[in-house]
Amino acid sequence: MITDFNLQILIEPLLHWFAGHARVLPWREEPTPYRVWVSEIMLQQTRVEAVKPYFERFTKRLPDVEALAECPEDELLKLWEGLGYYNRVRNMQKAAVQVMEEYGGKLPADYEKLLKLKGIGSYTAGAIASIAYQIPVPAVDGNVFRILTRVSADDTDIMKPSFRSLLEKELREVMQGMEMPGAFNQALMELGATVCVPNGAPLCEQCPWNRLCLARKEGRIAELPVRTKAKARRIEKRTVLVIRDNDKVAIRKRPEKGLLAGLYELPNVEGRYSQDEIVHLVKEMQLSPIRVQKLENAKHIFSHIEWQMEGYAVLVEEAGFDTEAEKMAENHLIFVDAEKSQEKYAIPSAFAAYAKYMGIRLGNEKFLVTD
Repeated sequence: MITDFNLQILIEPLLHWFAGHARVLPWREEPTPYRVWVSEIMLQQTRVEAVKPYFERFTKRLPDVEALAECPEDELLKLWEGLGYYNRVRNMQKAAVQVMEEYGGKLPADYEKLLKLKGIGSYTAGAIASIAYQIPVPAVDGNVFRILTRVSADDTDIMKPSFRSLLEKELREVMQGMEMPGAFNQALMELGATVCVPNGAPLCEQCPWNRLCLARKEGRIAELPVRTKAKARRIEKRTVLVIRDNDKVAIRKRPEKGLLAGLYELPNVEGRYSQDEIVHLVKEMQLSPIRVQKLENAKHIFSHIEWQMEGYAVLVEEAGFDTEAEKMAENHLIFVDAEKSQEKYAIPSAFAAYAKYMGIRLGNEKFLVTD
């Protein structure tokens, strides 16, 4: 159990190992509070290598809290496009506005105050406080859960909130008086990300704790950490439409609440549709389809939902953007320049398989609409 294990003996070998094995990462080169914050939010649910180019682009365009607070939403979402979980960046902007109003544009050097900012939980607050301000508070993520339950052979269900509280309490006590709490937290994360890895066999021979690890001694590494199995994802079958009017393509904005809230998307409906049914559906949108082309099937997995999609490219007669403005509004569709659509509008990666058809013309294989 973690409460019976002497965490103090882990510190020296861990920090020694980290000094020689820490990866060179852009947010570590200049660990300001703002850069630490941006990196930690981006790294939620996203691999380090995937985050690097997004971090560089984001911080170049929005180098500080003030720039983030003032950024137009469409541009903000475009900067975030590809990272997913867009509420993360929306919450960041809300927190940035709060920081501008309450703290003069500087993230507070106070763990409890950081916790009160929108979208910042105990892990992110701990990371900012310890790495940027050297405040001795823990930052417990999945990596930390894994390495500490293994080294102590603790088989408590890590999904229990009470276990997180217990682990944070134990670490906080160990960290009091520590000279480099930020390095300690980063070392814990690094060990879990590169040695005691989440997928596949851990690299025990490279671990600074290999002689201290109880799970290794007991042959229980594969059993730990223990976590309650997540509920099975709900399957949703959807049909996605790439509706083209010569050099224009139809998109629409999703509702402000719910999945992919407020983002632009390709028109889509729940269920499976034949080509004849697609023609009828497009006519109900008060558009005049000329031809329909079947596109490939695709799949996208969210945390709790799996979309199983089929797609159609639909060429329609000129929509008449002035005279048909009210009809377009009724369907929540807007027609935008096809070639520039993906430069200006943030289309979620869920539609990536079909978004690639937004800027190209239909192929020769087609279903002609004759009635």
